[in-house]
Amino acid sequence: MDFYQLIKTRRSVRKYLDKPVEEEKLIRVLNAARVAPSGKNIQAWKFIVVRDQELKKKIVVAAKGQKSLDEAYCIIVCCVDETRAYQGHGNYMSSFAVDGAIALDHLILAAHYEGLGTCWIGAFFEDQVKETLKIPDPYRVVAMTPLGYAAMEPKDLGRKPLEEIISFDGWE
Repeated sequence: MDFYQLIKTRRSVRKYLDKPVEEEKLIRVLNAARVAPSGKNIQAWKFIVVRDQELKKKIVVAAKGQKSLDEAYCIIVCCVDETRAYQGHGNYMSSFAVDGAIALDHLILAAHYEGLGTCWIGAFFEDQVKETLKIPDPYRVVAMTPLGYAAMEPKDLGRKPLEEIISFDGWE
């Protein structure tokens, strides 16, 4: 599939098969995150691959009961060191959240290319995730995703038309 078809067809998967992901696919997907751009190329991220069933159950609780996390082969948690990330993003903030989002997006697109499902998870209690996985300060949990084989084809929920979200040469 070409790149534009890839980004157009990627969907959030919330039901997973009880089927392991091949190690070579997992490594390729993780490598896609590794090569993502970051502010000043600092790469202040770390990805935790959670396969342990007991830890996954604790993550489900920390993620407000999102059971798809437990159903998937693994959960990938994106963490970024807030103090090491580029501090001049927009000249007003750290780039930690943006850096993590870009890397996780690379991972999610690579997963779709490999025939795997994912779902961006931003609803969670960070303190619980950090405690469960022993994530030290100053790392922040940016987001996470289940990763595995989809049990069903997710629906296309549609997108706004381009003319509704684009303006040229200033705010219109």
